[in-house]
Amino acid sequence: MDMYLVGASAAVFTSALWTINAILFTSAGKRIGAISVNAWRILFAVILLWVTQILVFGKFFPDATGEQWFWIGLSGIIGLGVGDFGLFASFVIIGTRRSVLMMSLSAIFASIAAFFLFDETLQIVAVVGIAVTLTGVVMVLLEDETKSDERKLSKKEKTWGISLALVGAIGQGLGLAFLKKGMLLYPEADGLTEAMSLAITSTLIRMILGAIFVWVVVTIWGKLPEIKEALKDKKGMKYVTAGSFIGPFIGVTLSTLAAYLVEVGVAQTLLSLMPVFIIPVVWLLFKQRTSWRGVVGAFIAVAGVAILFLL
Repeated sequence: MDMYLVGASAAVFTSALWTINAILFTSAGKRIGAISVNAWRILFAVILLWVTQILVFGKFFPDATGEQWFWIGLSGIIGLGVGDFGLFASFVIIGTRRSVLMMSLSAIFASIAAFFLFDETLQIVAVVGIAVTLTGVVMVLLEDETKSDERKLSKKEKTWGISLALVGAIGQGLGLAFLKKGMLLYPEADGLTEAMSLAITSTLIRMILGAIFVWVVVTIWGKLPEIKEALKDKKGMKYVTAGSFIGPFIGVTLSTLAAYLVEVGVAQTLLSLMPVFIIPVVWLLFKQRTSWRGVVGAFIAVAGVAILFLL
């Protein structure tokens, strides 16, 4: 079996799952708020992964050294704790399509982290890829909403939403690189079964540390009453539950597998296809048309990411 093809396919499938996940969490965030969404979805994911850990391995705690816990746990804190909060908040402010487009920038931050962690150097073609990606993102972010069916945003809303989405992009890019660093500390997996087992173990470690971080922060922040109140919104919690299964449970596990089987840059490239996937989804579900500028900008952004890592 071609393990590289398995990893690449897992990344593409993850992008598709995260596109659906983005719609669910956007709907949930509008009802119960981004803080509640992030807190409950990561807790639900820990429960699902822990049950899987016990059923598959017959062990309550995942096997890992202190150094593995550090790097993989750090990826959970940075990527799932800080990064995903920024992403979920941006969903509510600037919408799903713009937010996931900003996430294409995560490949750039992944390349920067890979330079320091794995001695991967940026070539001229990589600089070109960065420029192309930024061009596509800017095209969409400067798009006039009157030419599409999206809500008109104030300058303050767009600035705040873009800033939060940027936090999400940075968190996802750095988180994937830190994850790879921790996974490489394990003995090399022999075959898909061992690789998948390692992905489950690593994802659980990420989720545990990410969940601890999120719940400590919301407790100190005094947001526990708000999170408890969210439970009363049954429709909102249904969105969170479904999204937790599709995204943090299945999606993150597959993205972890992809990060292990292929280069960090290639994995992040394929995980950045959401801007393209999201356009037909919002068109079909919400009858929300996107202007040609938005469509072209999305494809340019993803093309830039492809140049950055695949050429």
